[in-house]
Amino acid sequence: MAMGPLPSSGRGRGRAPMAEINVTPLVDVMLVLLIIFMITAPLLMTGVPVNLPDSRAKALEQPKKPVQIAIDAQGRVYVDDAAVDDAQLAARLEQIAQQSAGADPTQIFLRADRAIDYGKVMQVMGELNRAGLNKVALVSTPAAE
Repeated sequence: MAMGPLPSSGRGRGRAPMAEINVTPLVDVMLVLLIIFMITAPLLMTGVPVNLPDSRAKALEQPKKPVQIAIDAQGRVYVDDAAVDDAQLAARLEQIAQQSAGADPTQIFLRADRAIDYGKVMQVMGELNRAGLNKVALVSTPAAE
């Protein structure tokens, strides 16, 4: 006698291959990923919103000449190419603020040497703010491409 599978007399008694795909696990995984992205997306946007100008922006038309304030590498402050001591800086800035007390505030261009201490720049900006001169632009040179 031979030992082997017995021939079946009828068709369809065995398991037929399943022709449908079960999408429930796929939907579950996609919903979990959606929840993770919804939670983490707001956390990725940190920092202060700043509207930065384009690097190829043209110079703005100025109705009147802006006040130039420069800080050199030694920490000396110049207002329109005239050296000003730290003690005289507040009085000079208040004088500029009084001259521009009209509707159009004076534009200030602040230029500082790259080797200067950040604290010195913040000290000058604090004096500008205290004098009421809040229209300050930090001047830099364009980056080489």
